[in-house]
Amino acid sequence: MKYSLKKQLRSFRYAWNGLRTCARNEQNLRFHLVAAVVATGTGWAFDISRTEWALVCLCIGLVIGAEVMNTAIERLVDLVSPERQPLAGLVKDIAAGAVLVCAITAAVVGVIIFWPHVAGLFG
Repeated sequence: MKYSLKKQLRSFRYAWNGLRTCARNEQNLRFHLVAAVVATGTGWAFDISRTEWALVCLCIGLVIGAEVMNTAIERLVDLVSPERQPLAGLVKDIAAGAVLVCAITAAVVGVIIFWPHVAGLFG
């Protein structure tokens, strides 16, 4: 099989279009993007270490990736089950629960990283 740069670039364009569409239409993703900007700004302000940056970046990617996957799952469920079905609703709830787990984990990591810096301002 021959590698095609043109096909690879097209794939990136499709992925970028998916992210843009998701960001435009999903309130929760916009919230997570704002939180990512706040976390990034806070990291710059407190001059966090490389390791802390790595953890912040991993958490941002984890939460945003989970939210995008949740959106894809919700759209797929809506496609295959346009009428209200208890199982379809449960699938959506489980996907949303996965995002919640990621977001709580990111918040805990954020507290662990930023709390000593914030506390240092007051003591």
